[in-house]
Amino acid sequence: MLPPLIPLFPLPSVVLFPNVLLPLHIFEPRYQQMLADALAGDRVIGMALLQAGWEDSDDGRPGVFPIGCAGVITHVEALPDGRSNIVLRGLTKFRIQSEDGSKPYRVAQVEPIVEGVSRGDRERLFAIRNRLEEVVLAAALKGRRERQFPPDIPDEDLVNALSQYLELEPLERQALLESEGVVSRAKRLLELLEMKVIAYRAPGDDRVH
Repeated sequence: MLPPLIPLFPLPSVVLFPNVLLPLHIFEPRYQQMLADALAGDRVIGMALLQAGWEDSDDGRPGVFPIGCAGVITHVEALPDGRSNIVLRGLTKFRIQSEDGSKPYRVAQVEPIVEGVSRGDRERLFAIRNRLEEVVLAAALKGRRERQFPPDIPDEDLVNALSQYLELEPLERQALLESEGVVSRAKRLLELLEMKVIAYRAPGDDRVH
């Protein structure tokens, strides 16, 4: 269960997805305090993508996209100077309802967005997964090749992991996160990758059809 009030960690290029791991480096004093408070509590941190123009904000609270993803801290490496390396595991999407300004870091009142997967969804996801593997393994974006994905990874986790780890623009990742369900995300990801394969494919290279 996601707490109704969670610390918010806004970044300009990071989007977290459910059940995907995200390493982070914590160094600003306000976020060191955020980490300490989270570790003393439920270990939950909400990730939110900063909106365009965040560099020009003069109040320390630039605009963020209203939909983010909460994660639980699974690993902490405390460094001698007060900085920390941590790992978050994505829990669930959320929608920001309001913000609480009582802390030096940002705190948001959030509403969880649950992404269920029905039996029909699983059949559609399986078909899209097969095509995703074909596209990624054939071109792997800019000509790199990858090994086959382990078959024991659930389809929804693979879609979320690809959405987070592939070389996509932050706004592309945000759009994928905001998709209404995993099937919709998988379809959008496949369309996006197919377009990128066409854009990056060398002239005369017809490996991908």
